[in-house]
Amino acid sequence: MTKTSRPRRGSLAFSPRKRAKSETCNIRRAKLAEGKLLQGFAGYKAGMTHVIMVDDVPTSLTYGSEIAVPATVIETPPLRVEGIRLYKATVYGLRCLTEVLFRKTGEEGVQKIEDLLNGGNYELRLIMATQPHLVTGVPKKRPEIMELRLGGGSGEDAFDYAKNVFGKEVSIKDVFSNGDFVDVTAVTKGKGTQGPVKRWGVKIQNAKAYRSSKGRHIGTLGPWTPARTSWRVPMMGQTGYHQRTEYNKRILKVGENGEEVTPKGGFLHYGIVRNEYVLLKGSVPGPAKRLVRLSPAVRGHLKLTAPQIVRVSTESKQGC
Repeated sequence: MTKTSRPRRGSLAFSPRKRAKSETCNIRRAKLAEGKLLQGFAGYKAGMTHVIMVDDVPTSLTYGSEIAVPATVIETPPLRVEGIRLYKATVYGLRCLTEVLFRKTGEEGVQKIEDLLNGGNYELRLIMATQPHLVTGVPKKRPEIMELRLGGGSGEDAFDYAKNVFGKEVSIKDVFSNGDFVDVTAVTKGKGTQGPVKRWGVKIQNAKAYRSSKGRHIGTLGPWTPARTSWRVPMMGQTGYHQRTEYNKRILKVGENGEEVTPKGGFLHYGIVRNEYVLLKGSVPGPAKRLVRLSPAVRGHLKLTAPQIVRVSTESKQGC
């Protein structure tokens, strides 16, 4: 006889499942990627397509053959460097010491940062702003403001880089290239209030059980003692619209001409890609138009070169 019970599928690792505070995700990571000075970039999710490429994974069964892989298109207009923020390491963690904004001080504000860097344990970060007015598919004008860390920390290389890009634009090609692995952070699709079956993967009762509300409920809320409901009990509540990070996404292509990846009629619920773009292997959290933050991969991954792409599908997705 088959087993009629199993553990629930919903992981408690993401609890409490509340709505994200902001779509401009806050990336909290202590480890920095080696070999990268600017630790990230940002773009807008346009949609998905598929790519015909040569399989270059040595351990794959289709190594050397042409395969079809799903890919996500992220439009990445240039980011504008609005300011420099200086943090100081204290016994209570990092504390913001000062910041300079280009629209207030101009290039003269960099001297204030340079004077404070003489001695002490400091960390430099850039204050970046997106430019959604350059994107056709995103109906907003107010930019998203975010912090991006510098791999050099408080070293001379980090300060020289911050001084050179202060008040200027940074392109995606200055940060990533074809074949790089990135970590993707975004807010997932919001699904509102859902029951425990959809939210936690609770199994529905079989046909011979007592059919109360079609068996879509948990068996019990807990024992008599203690006389309270444990937080571990799967219950209804907010589903989706959570900040999530997916690791080791491979960049298949960093391109300039959006016509190379835009399907006929444009992406569904997005439109036409007109700026620089990134083609990522696999899926990305969130719906179309959602802000997606890209960070250099910090976990172990394969060391691969730039992929050989044969063709990018531009067939219309309107009927899908």
